[in-house]
Formats: sequence, C-alpha cells, structure tokens
Amino acid sequence: MQRIVDFILEVDKLKGVTRKTRPLGLDRYENSAEHSWQIALLAASLAGYAETPIDLPRVIVMLLVHDLGEIDTGDTIFYAEGGWEERKAAELAAVRRIFALLPPPLEADFLALWVEFEEAQSPEARFGQAVDRVMPVLLNLANRGQSWRENGIRYQQVVGRVRPPIENGSPRLWEYLERRLLEARSSGIFAEEPA
Repeated sequence: MQRIVDFILEVDKLKGVTRKTRPLGLDRYENSAEHSWQIALLAASLAGYAETPIDLPRVIVMLLVHDLGEIDTGDTIFYAEGGWEERKAAELAAVRRIFALLPPPLEADFLALWVEFEEAQSPEARFGQAVDRVMPVLLNLANRGQSWRENGIRYQQVVGRVRPPIENGSPRLWEYLERRLLEARSSGIFAEEPA
C-alpha cells in the first residue's frame, strides 16, 4: 500500500504542469491533471461514438496515465513541429520512473496502457487519442481561439494535426468537429496562412 501512496503523491505533481489552453472563464492556463480528468469524463460521455465497441474502463485509465510523463518533461503544444521522437523518448523514461514506484503488477499494467495509447493500434487507444486531441480544440473553439491566437496557429496546422487521430478513433466526432472548425475559420480566429 505504501508504494501506491508514494505513486499517488508523485503524480500530484501533474497539477503543476501548465498547458497552453485556458479553462473556460478563467485567466489562468489549465494544468495537465485537469486535462486528464476532463478527457476521461469526455471519453465516458462519448463512448457511443467510438469507431468500434471499446472497453471504456480501459480507455479511462489509459487517459488518466497518458500524460504522466509530463511531470518530468513538461507539456509541449501539440502543433509544435519537429523534435517529437526526442520528446516521446523523454516521456517514456519519465513514465518508467514514475510507474516503478508502484508494486507489480500495477507497474507493468500502467506502462502497458501508456505504450498502448502511444502506439494507437487498439480501438481503445485510437478512441483515447481522438478524445485527447479533441478537447483542446473544443476549448479553443469556446475561447475564441485563445491558444491558437496566442501561438500563431493556422487552420491547416490544426486540421493537419488533429484530423487523423480524431477521424481514426471516432469518425462521427471528426464530422462534428470539422463543421465547427470551418465555422471558426470563417470567423477569423486562426493565424493567416502563408502566402
């Protein structure tokens, strides 16, 4: 039990990892723990829209552990270009350290879920990735493009990065989001595309 307590106290540090998106109605940026909680709830709410039937409890745990590596690495805006292999290697080293606090078999179980999410081969991982990618977009749409405007993100950057994982895990969710993004594009909340 002490090892589990040590793990839970270590992952409390995720509350201190700042992301680039603001929660609705707040002047501060969200943290990665808030993001993980929100996407777990979103997954539970959208499970009926998964591409194929899924094991929802598996998806929820996957979403709760998928960003724990950010305790050591920090958060990187999803639209950053280049350096992803190095970031993912650093996150893997971080989750290995963090999960090693747990007793077996929890250590191996949580690491396997983290790897499964990253590889996005199972229906659960594909749906989890769709939900993970859609939440910051939904917040940006509700916040009039707050983090997109602050970081000079263009419409094509957003669509190019989020369409494949969202469409792969939940085609109906992508159909919904695509309409919303087109509406947002016409309202001018994205940075201008290069000439």
